[in-house]
Amino acid sequence: MSHTFYDGQEKLLVATDCIIFGFDDNTIKLLLFKRKVDPLAGEWSLIGSFVREEEGANHAAARVLEEYTGLENVYMEELGCFGEVGRDPGARVLSIAYSALIRIGEYDVDLVERHGAKWFDYDQIPALVLDHNEMVDIAIQKLRRKAKYQPLGFELLPEKFTIPQLQILYECIYQRPLDKRNFRRKILSMNILEKLDEKDKLGSKKGAFLYKFDRDKYQSLAQKGILFEI
Repeated sequence: MSHTFYDGQEKLLVATDCIIFGFDDNTIKLLLFKRKVDPLAGEWSLIGSFVREEEGANHAAARVLEEYTGLENVYMEELGCFGEVGRDPGARVLSIAYSALIRIGEYDVDLVERHGAKWFDYDQIPALVLDHNEMVDIAIQKLRRKAKYQPLGFELLPEKFTIPQLQILYECIYQRPLDKRNFRRKILSMNILEKLDEKDKLGSKKGAFLYKFDRDKYQSLAQKGILFEI
């Protein structure tokens, strides 16, 4: 790549950091790893990488996600650019943050362990390097706003789930309890769930019916400007 036109200009590094949310054991989780390079080696960090000269920032984020989880073609949303002077004691670095929602049951466990990464419950996230805690705070706020317009179970729940599992997911996102009867009435009235003949009997002998999302019906409603507010 030619640098003829910009010779003499100051150079800086561009990084990408990925806020990767999952849902498991009735808890929103965040994937972190211990930083491997100085400064701050050994401290907990978001998963990220410097953007290579031959790739775009979004490609760098997708590469990082695949390297750590084995997942490809995952939708990632740009969160914003973090570029305060002095944010990284190692160099002048801009970071473009991305957030992703994944089904924890689909990732490659061996890959995650090989990289020394670990899932943390959202309410037990440790102090992170640099401005990564700020990135996570912004990401969870954006996730809560997004939950009003999209059924996030598409990305976080298994294909088949119970309504109580869906309610727990939203309670985790909003960090507050939801009325069981009102939630069930609201979610069923939207006509975006397909009731199955199968039951989940892990919680009781009677069991709870399993459902799955009808993506076509949801997309049809979304085009009309549906407000998915619970």
